[in-house]
Amino acid sequence: MGLEWKDEEGVAGKYISSQKDEKGALHDIKFKDTEKFNFAFDIVDVLAKKCPDKTAMLHISKDGKERRLTFRDMMVYSNKIANYLQFLGIKKGDRVLLVLKRHYQFWFTILALHKIGAIAIPASFLLTRKDFEYRFKAADVNAVVVTSDGEVSKEIDKALRNYDGMKVKIMVGASKPGWSSLNKEIKYFSQHFNRSAASAGGDDPMLMFFTSGTTAYPKIAMHNFKYPLGHYITAKYWHQVDPEGIHLAISDTGWGKALWGKLYGQWLCEAAVFTYDYDDFYAKEILSMMEKYKITTFCAPPTVYRVMVHLDLSKYDLSALQNVTTAGEALNPEIFYKFKKATGLNIMEGFGQTETTLTVCNLKGTKPKPGSMGKPSPAYDISIMRPDGTICDVNETGEVVVNYSKGFPNGLFMGYYLDDEKTISVMHDGFYHTGDTAYVDNDGYLWYVGRVDDIIKSAGYRVGPFEIENEIMKLPYVLECAVTSVPDKIRGQAIKATIVLTDGTEKTEERRKDVMKFLRANLASYKRPKLVEFVDELPKTTSGKVRRAEVRENDWNKGRGNAE
Repeated sequence: MGLEWKDEEGVAGKYISSQKDEKGALHDIKFKDTEKFNFAFDIVDVLAKKCPDKTAMLHISKDGKERRLTFRDMMVYSNKIANYLQFLGIKKGDRVLLVLKRHYQFWFTILALHKIGAIAIPASFLLTRKDFEYRFKAADVNAVVVTSDGEVSKEIDKALRNYDGMKVKIMVGASKPGWSSLNKEIKYFSQHFNRSAASAGGDDPMLMFFTSGTTAYPKIAMHNFKYPLGHYITAKYWHQVDPEGIHLAISDTGWGKALWGKLYGQWLCEAAVFTYDYDDFYAKEILSMMEKYKITTFCAPPTVYRVMVHLDLSKYDLSALQNVTTAGEALNPEIFYKFKKATGLNIMEGFGQTETTLTVCNLKGTKPKPGSMGKPSPAYDISIMRPDGTICDVNETGEVVVNYSKGFPNGLFMGYYLDDEKTISVMHDGFYHTGDTAYVDNDGYLWYVGRVDDIIKSAGYRVGPFEIENEIMKLPYVLECAVTSVPDKIRGQAIKATIVLTDGTEKTEERRKDVMKFLRANLASYKRPKLVEFVDELPKTTSGKVRRAEVRENDWNKGRGNAE
């Protein structure tokens, strides 16, 4: 049964679940009256009435305190905060930066913003003055809601010396002079908040995400109120959440993956989410919680699985786990096989971007090919395109594009905020150009090659980094790696492997020679790295994605290849 609702005029709408045809293909998810859809009203508030005492979130604070928050709690506190924010002057269309780590108040606040119609802008608590100043100006931020932890408020106050557009500053947790205190002040506000004919929904802007910014200043991807609907497939058929279970996604609320795995799709499926508000990630601690709280579905970036497979997973009772997924960057087959051997579970890989929802994936009922992103989501019309705009043949590498000529799928972004030039550069002729390259095999599975900018052109060959990284990851003492280009006087570009070794493995010349020997035996000559460097860590985005661009830029700035 779908969730039924009525708007303020009594017009009924209903979710229609996907159905499989006789060939096992999933039909598109559809929703009636999407032009008025607002997740906070039409899902959270409806669930608060349908199943008020059902757990929406099990939240564990960093000091170990447990909170079971129901759907009724989510409605009541989002209403109180909506009234509070309106009292402070925040209105429909205002842009509000949220820097709330994994505090449960993040969920109350983002729902409140949806009800008001203000635009939520999630941001990382690791940002500094310079980062905040850029974001304030680029997004015309009107208000901030931030954690009292750490130096966040200090960095924001510094940034505000060069920005005069801020109307409201709100702090969650401890109070501070010059800041409104959410914890102290929301108790004075009503738990009722009425939807009106003017309430936001449908094509109105709802969210703005700053992209990872691996090659330049972050762009601002804007999404409308239909964005949550794009995550029904994410949760139902990829995460495969259990309405009676609990889903854990490793993600901070400062980036888009949190909304993939900690809010929209999961609650569309009436499943609870698990949130641990930790400061630092420790795989053993997460595994212990998965055991204690009987996590049923789990999603994490490949970085997390790379760490986990080097632990003794037999020490943890993970028998409650039904399905595990990964996204953020491509998963090395070696990690897939090691995790499968330890747990019996296939890691179901998926691909998407800040600008989209899940676009390529290994869905329920499909058999994953280790190393493949999977097949296109039924919500997206995906092709692999050559630079001249023609479609690639099978097994031919090209750019992953989304065809929107027949209509925008729910989840595809509206464009880059206040930047028509960048929007047009990626959205033209009926296609959204992702900037990621891949190829399709004979069975319709997509295989990731790399970002367009990551492709290495050496001695007349075009080489994708991921294939080489997959080979390097087969070495038992390699934790993670990045393959990039370096300048070369003869070839133009040469290939370099930057490697992080497992704990206890020494960075010796003998080890470097061992890596080179292995690569000579397993890679064609034009794919072999000329240089191998061992480092303590690789630069990453706040979402855990390896920043190959930063590695490459550092080496090119230093002329690393020519010096060898």
